[in-house]
Amino acid sequence: MSAEASGRGSGRDDDVQGRAVIPDKLYYRIGEVEAITAIPAYVLRYWESEFKLLRPKKNPAGQRLYRKRDLDLVLRIKTLLYEERLTLEGAKKRLHNESRGTAQLDLGVRGQALETALRRARDQLRTLRDRLALPKS
Repeated sequence: MSAEASGRGSGRDDDVQGRAVIPDKLYYRIGEVEAITAIPAYVLRYWESEFKLLRPKKNPAGQRLYRKRDLDLVLRIKTLLYEERLTLEGAKKRLHNESRGTAQLDLGVRGQALETALRRARDQLRTLRDRLALPKS
């Protein structure tokens, strides 16, 4: 097996299961992201224009600074496009549905708490209204 085939010599470290090992840092420059994900910088820049969720920060010099979540998103896009063989549109829809699903789950939990609080407030207002409506003796 060659060094390239094993993942060695490609500038990328992989864990035992073949996933990219991501160093624990706050920000990653585009060259580091390129090395970690094996996605060329020009493709990363193109994906930024196609995927609204992928928006790395830029420093005052205009260099892209990717966060861990950006890196995770790049790896997810790579999986969708290269392993699952989805089109760009298909990958966008999948990511949109995945992000919407977690947001709806959060809203479901928050919605229940909000509903309970509103019911409690309504009951207290009814009680107050009933007390004020009592005729004075």
